[in-house]
Amino acid sequence: MRLDKFLKVSRLIKRRTLAKEVADQGRISINGIAAKASTNVKIGDELTIKFGQKVVKIMIDDLKETTKKEDAANLYTVLSEEKVGE
Repeated sequence: MRLDKFLKVSRLIKRRTLAKEVADQGRISINGIAAKASTNVKIGDELTIKFGQKVVKIMIDDLKETTKKEDAANLYTVLSEEKVGE
């Protein structure tokens, strides 16, 4: 599954176009390697996402084409969440 689609389906980022922009700005890495929106993700991958003043590390637990809002959080596990220097 494409990275931008996973971010949208998991509801980590609300819109796929926004997920694509964030990835293209180099703010997402998969297993320590910078990722583009079209990069394929798989179960077990570790994503690091930079959201403004926050860096979130997640582990992908499941991949689905679509999911309900209440089930979206089951697709990943948050490993760490830290604020970046202000």
